[in-house]
Amino acid sequence: MKYTYTEKKDTRSGFGAGLAHLAESNPNVVALCADLIGSLKMEKFIELAPERFYQVGIAEANMMGVAAGLSINGKIPFTGTFANFSTSRVYDQIRQSIAYSGKNVKICASHAGLTLGEDGATHQVLEDIGMMKMLPGMVVINPCDYNQTKAATIAIAEYQGPVYLRFGRPAVPVFLPEDTKFEIGKGILLQEGTDVTIVATGHLVWEALVAAEELEKEGVSCEVINIHTIKPLDEEIILKSVEKTNRLVSCEEHNYLGGLGESIAGMLARRRPTPQEFVAVNDTFGESATPAELMKKYGIDSQAVKQAVKRVMARM
Repeated sequence: MKYTYTEKKDTRSGFGAGLAHLAESNPNVVALCADLIGSLKMEKFIELAPERFYQVGIAEANMMGVAAGLSINGKIPFTGTFANFSTSRVYDQIRQSIAYSGKNVKICASHAGLTLGEDGATHQVLEDIGMMKMLPGMVVINPCDYNQTKAATIAIAEYQGPVYLRFGRPAVPVFLPEDTKFEIGKGILLQEGTDVTIVATGHLVWEALVAAEELEKEGVSCEVINIHTIKPLDEEIILKSVEKTNRLVSCEEHNYLGGLGESIAGMLARRRPTPQEFVAVNDTFGESATPAELMKKYGIDSQAVKQAVKRVMARM
């Protein structure tokens, strides 16, 4: 199947749309925000369910504690702030008050990765996936476009337990059909191929599809898998693919340490050793620039995916 798009939308707006749907469909869902209503696109939820919204101000640690308390009384809290403030600033509170006791809290994190752009390195969190996936019982989700982010937001309300939902600021292609099923822990085979497996997450899924299309013109057949749920990892879809291709490239907007690529590498080491190349940030902080400039400089765009495919092909 060839994927195309007719518009670009930010994935944070997908979160806002999903949250608005929950305002009308699930009376137990409550939303909390750390003074970033517009950035998290929470306006519609507030309009539809003002009595279920809590503005906690610039007090992220307190927000996590309040969310944990609300969950005890049967509410389903969705917290909203930037990814850096959703993780690094409040890791102790998440670990002790939410993860340790398995509280039903949904930690919703916008402006993740390098594509936050001009706000620079202090806000461009590139270690959040690693931090959150190491917490026992924490589900980690990183959807690829507006439609999938909306679907993921709705789906996690039905899941019992803590979830980290990561999404972004820039407008990116909307290419998945609106009715694509979202199932936590189940990857999606987007394109079949025979020469190399490309496993991507988040904004890098579209970059992987672009690279695969260009590589096809050069005679390289790429199988592309969208891993929207990093934990629990869908091991079987990856194993089935590498049984055919015998090589893999992992793609993510995150430090190569601790991210999706390392989860895949560990799984393959245990179950089926396979040559692997990583498309990820090379253990460094970012800087201020446009999203496209940053993706190119730090090697996480479609051209970087193509180069990684060629590297892994040359190893066999």
